[in-house]
Amino acid sequence: MLTSRAGHRLVHKTSALGLMGALVAFVCSIFAVATPASAAAAATKQFSYTCTGGPFTFGNEPISVGLSAPDSVAAGGTFDLTVSLPALTLATAPTASTTVQANLTLTATGGTADAGAKTGATVTSGSTNVPAGNVTYRITATTGTTTKVSVDPGTLTLALASATGTTTSCTTTSTEVLDVTIGTGGGTGDDIVAYDCTLPSGGTDTNYPADVDIKVVLTPPTSASANADASITWAGTIQTTGDPLSAPTGFPTGAKLFATIKASGAGAPATATGEATLTGVTAGSEITTLPSVTVKVKPTTTGTVTLTAGDLTFGTSSTSPAIRCTAPTTGLKAYTFTVTNGSTSPSPTPSATTTTPRPTTTRTATVTVTPSSSTSTTRSSETPKAGADTGAGGMMGPDGRVFILTGTALVAAAAVGGLVIRRRSIKG
Repeated sequence: MLTSRAGHRLVHKTSALGLMGALVAFVCSIFAVATPASAAAAATKQFSYTCTGGPFTFGNEPISVGLSAPDSVAAGGTFDLTVSLPALTLATAPTASTTVQANLTLTATGGTADAGAKTGATVTSGSTNVPAGNVTYRITATTGTTTKVSVDPGTLTLALASATGTTTSCTTTSTEVLDVTIGTGGGTGDDIVAYDCTLPSGGTDTNYPADVDIKVVLTPPTSASANADASITWAGTIQTTGDPLSAPTGFPTGAKLFATIKASGAGAPATATGEATLTGVTAGSEITTLPSVTVKVKPTTTGTVTLTAGDLTFGTSSTSPAIRCTAPTTGLKAYTFTVTNGSTSPSPTPSATTTTPRPTTTRTATVTVTPSSSTSTTRSSETPKAGADTGAGGMMGPDGRVFILTGTALVAAAAVGGLVIRRRSIKG
């Protein structure tokens, strides 16, 4: 018996170690397979530039500038081109902290490229060391493009924000381009929406128009029925890759965010809008946090509803907002949910049923009853004093406590028997 137990313990330990080893091997295999795929998720290429003049010093060494972008974009969609600048050296240390201003000329075949100077790394006061940094340009794929967008970098101009009149000019002799293929991909990313934000009221603000990147996640319902409201949660996070979202002069107190989503399928409306109150936002401040918004969609038939992010408005009214942010029409991540059978009309009211009464025949008879001696006998009551009328229950058989005591005895006997058998088994 003891040998058998030891064997069982050994089997359990061996099985546990085997399962653990299999789990480790499985996780490692997933990591080994997933790592190359993740590395290939973006298109990246390095370009050599020769720079002269301006506040920076280079000697005779060229610098390497990296360009990276998503590996695919939908036709008509947008994506962010990241320009990676290496660490640089200033000829003279600045007397106050400042930033690098980079302006890269881009030619996009199959699309259009953003233009202008972008803010790069921060330069510390009194230091000639400039850390590496990135700037971002927005590329829009032309609607109808079927193959790829080719980005060709041109002249790069560098300067300090504190002295924009003194510039460094960098040129490249590379003839290569960075290609982004046209596919069904999600533009700037699966969830990131590139919003075009303006002031529809006609106000003037140097921060507008603005290209604001917002990561939008829609959470569809787990179940939905036809002719019933389905609640969708809209959640947005403002990204640092785009322009800031600022509250312009005259931005109203108690303003709200109005989030619109687009829907199709199962008889759902084309658009639906929900609202939520903004907190901690005043005129002239930057909007950094967006509240979650509940949007309700009412499908009318069974099927599948497809959802994508729509426009955003900020203010006290969605029809006359202080800020309007327009979403692109393509390249957006789609979310779906299934609509099952629901009520198509109110339940019918049951109709009254009319029944024709059947005629009955009445017969009359006279019956003479002679009392018997037994009916005059008085029966004594056995009702307990000051208790409920139990009838003849007490005379119907054994009391219930007899069964309880008997069951208890049987359980005790079984327990004792089990102990005896166990001891015999152990003794062998």
